[in-house]
Amino acid sequence: MTLLEVRDLTKHFPITKWGRNVGAVRAVDGVSFTVPRGRTVGLVGESGSGKSTTARLVLRLLRPTSGGLRFDGTDLIAKGPRELKPLRRRMQIVFQDPFAALNPRMRIVDAVGEPLEVHGLATGRRKRNRVGELLEHVGLPPGDMDKYPHQFSGGQAQRIGIARALATGPDLIVCDEAVSAVDVSVQAQVLNLLKRLQRELGLAYLFIAHDLNVVRYVSDEICVMYLGEIVERGEAETVFSAPAHPYTEALLAAVPSPDPAKARSHARVIAPGDPPSPRRPPPGCRFHTRCPHAFDRCRTERPVLQEVSPGHHAACHLRDPLGGSPRGREEAS
Repeated sequence: MTLLEVRDLTKHFPITKWGRNVGAVRAVDGVSFTVPRGRTVGLVGESGSGKSTTARLVLRLLRPTSGGLRFDGTDLIAKGPRELKPLRRRMQIVFQDPFAALNPRMRIVDAVGEPLEVHGLATGRRKRNRVGELLEHVGLPPGDMDKYPHQFSGGQAQRIGIARALATGPDLIVCDEAVSAVDVSVQAQVLNLLKRLQRELGLAYLFIAHDLNVVRYVSDEICVMYLGEIVERGEAETVFSAPAHPYTEALLAAVPSPDPAKARSHARVIAPGDPPSPRRPPPGCRFHTRCPHAFDRCRTERPVLQEVSPGHHAACHLRDPLGGSPRGREEAS
């Protein structure tokens, strides 16, 4: 059953000069996906691809320029701040840097318990008891609630961030690079904690990360973003075993391999250069300026997501049997 539905979501940040609108940064441009209950959807892509902006749009921390956004059947875009408050209890976020997300002057009991007070769920002794339960749930002793953030390691601080996200009993948690700021040795512990909580509480995750191995481990479905667009979407193992978009191939090729022969075979699909500016995205396929397979149609016509196999979609003219490229004709035949 679908919990979150995103349809053609767009966010353009206006650029002004001397009080006049002179352009826009097209951070998110027509993104569509769904997050089923109790499942994890991974969102991957290079820095600047629009992943974090998408997360903030989903949580209505930003108002979209256009598009549709429904949470458990409710239209989030049509809701005002007062109407959104009860829905915010059911949507929470775990930030990348736990120490930046925690007030250094607040004890943990107050940081984790603040959502309980804001939403009128618990105060006083009830709040302390609930915070103790939440800390135990994420693997920390309840006695730590009277400490301050600087008294914890990075992994422990991230567990506290997860406890705070759990405080209101959410259905959806957005994990925005939730393990990238902790040591590699701690990442597995945090990821296993998230998977355990998902099993026990039926949580749905929108999981944003740069590390493809991390995304593969936690995700049921993967959406690959490039320059504000989703260029590939499908089941996690399908996307990793049979990538359908050259950009996805390049991302997978960039993952270090202990096998030198495998590393050499992947070197030919690494995308050269940097992504273009989202202020002036190139016409046609936005990846064509870096794609080793680009042909004339890629430079003029914007591809759309189309099914290349059951449940697997890609926005690439190479996957169109009538695309006109040699590779497309060979695959069609």
